[in-house]
Amino acid sequence: MRQSGRQPGRLASHSFAVEVDGMRVLVDTGIGNGKRRANPAWHNLNSDYEARLRAAGFAPESVDLVVLTHLHADHVGWNTRAEGDAWVPTFPNARYLTSRTEWDYWAGVDMEEARRQMFRDSVHPVREAGLFDLIDVADEGTDVAPGIRLLPTPGHTPGQVAVGLSSRGETALVTGDSIHHPVQMAHPELCSCVDVAPELAARTRNQVLGSLAGTSALLLGSHFPPPTAGHVLREAGGYRLVPAPSGVTPIGG
Repeated sequence: MRQSGRQPGRLASHSFAVEVDGMRVLVDTGIGNGKRRANPAWHNLNSDYEARLRAAGFAPESVDLVVLTHLHADHVGWNTRAEGDAWVPTFPNARYLTSRTEWDYWAGVDMEEARRQMFRDSVHPVREAGLFDLIDVADEGTDVAPGIRLLPTPGHTPGQVAVGLSSRGETALVTGDSIHHPVQMAHPELCSCVDVAPELAARTRNQVLGSLAGTSALLLGSHFPPPTAGHVLREAGGYRLVPAPSGVTPIGG
């Protein structure tokens, strides 16, 4: 579900569809349709996400790689779609990948029923189809394809990653939930109520913003309402987003 608007606190849920050196890549898959969710805003959605992907030129069967920044319900929902009484991979020709640290964390905790349900309908079917890969992400980042680099951004979850994109001398970073909203750029100490390790999340956020500040790299906010893309500048002890005059159109899920 895409929620637009500029009011403080408003969030969106985005996927990013990119083509790098001929490879079609989707970063995160949004909330999904027809899923049973504890959050009423996410429960049993019926969105046109798949049609919008096709309109953008990314038919599900054409996607080569799905990168999951972390395993939360609003980032994995379109991993699968309903086919009769079963959940089947939405992107049947893609490899789905996430960090091994992320998988190991959730495999080792006693999850509440709502999260177990999310794994049952949106994660396990992909794994059972043999399409799910776990990646060991180095401290300095790990390349998973030409122009695509996973960067560890722990705190929101232990194994969360940001996704660095590079092509033809230009770079961008998909934030995942290391930054939820532009207000956290001005106040990096502000944390989400669902951060597993809030102090670590704040340190990670400062590191991410510091690495981008004053550079030409484009920041792509996984939950930013418009403007979703921009450049990072230092300002008054924090940072601010300068909207980019680009054609970036995230696909809400």
